[in-house]
Amino acid sequence: MKLKRLLIHTIIYAAILNNCAIAQFRKYSNEFLNIGAGARGLGMGGAQIASVTDATAGYWNPAGLVNVKGDPQIAIMHAEYFSGIAKYDFAGLAIPSKDGKRTLGITYLRYGVDDIPNTLYLVEPDGSINYNNISSFSSADNALLLSYAQHHKKIHGFSTSIGGNAKIIYRKVGTFASAWGFGLDFGVQATKGNLKLSAVLRDATTTFNAWSFTFSDREKEILYLTNNDIPVKSNENTAPRLIIGGAYNFNLTKKLNLLAEANLHLTFDGKRNTVISSSFASIDPNIGLEANYNNALFLRAGISNFQRALSDGDLTNQKKVWIYQPSLGAGFKLGNAYIDYAFTNLANQSNPLYTHIFSIKLNLIKKVK
Repeated sequence: MKLKRLLIHTIIYAAILNNCAIAQFRKYSNEFLNIGAGARGLGMGGAQIASVTDATAGYWNPAGLVNVKGDPQIAIMHAEYFSGIAKYDFAGLAIPSKDGKRTLGITYLRYGVDDIPNTLYLVEPDGSINYNNISSFSSADNALLLSYAQHHKKIHGFSTSIGGNAKIIYRKVGTFASAWGFGLDFGVQATKGNLKLSAVLRDATTTFNAWSFTFSDREKEILYLTNNDIPVKSNENTAPRLIIGGAYNFNLTKKLNLLAEANLHLTFDGKRNTVISSSFASIDPNIGLEANYNNALFLRAGISNFQRALSDGDLTNQKKVWIYQPSLGAGFKLGNAYIDYAFTNLANQSNPLYTHIFSIKLNLIKKVK
């Protein structure tokens, strides 16, 4: 078991160094910012930009922050992946103005892998293996989002709001490498009755990470002898992504509602394995449902990450089929708190890799003087 864990950590370590060493415009950059925030959104397959109305809006769509009224609201989430090897944390705070027209938001995200074995000194100069030379380090991706949202004028009967994020990114790999990054997001949300429409432009100005590396002379010598490149500096850019979505709330009875939302993720950095793939844009849909009983009990489901893959079986009978990433969720309201749970699959329905996620939202009610 220890050897298996050591192997997994070593693979992650090698992938991290390889990811840091190449300076280029990356199709998959800052991917930890695409995981999600809050068990409600993850339980709905990430279909959130139109219906989000709480402190997680700083992540999903900053324009949705205007729906936090009266008192500030805080949201927190913790999740662990790959049997606890990787940990993901989220915290969000929404602070509405007294007149209810504007809202400020602060969001913090961290994705980290701790206790990664440093095997650079595993092999002694004489060729023998000394496990006592193994030390450990952490690799963590951090992001701070500063959000602003406000109500906008009515357009064709739709009440609209606009918002934006300023993103500060800090990524660190032990003492070897670190990066600072900056970017901007913009969002709009429109509501008319039970219909909601929305759009978000993430990394609008192209988010970049500027990497710097620090290796001791001994570490450089080992990297050179093992045919590894010794990076000095590099830049990693994240291309803009447009997300458009719509949601509708069906009033089934006086106390029972069903919310349905669909989002389309449009990327413009070349063909991807998505439902629609072209040289101009690739389009990846996700769909979510939420049943709401008396605004106190919630059941959720969603699907996302549609891809074409080969079916199981021998090579002569394999066919191309669609696979997707399913998720389920539930939640309930207890006083001023919302407690949410999501059961998501990180892979797809044919190769499951499930994880449990919990999050809490709390309305910070001010004391009346």
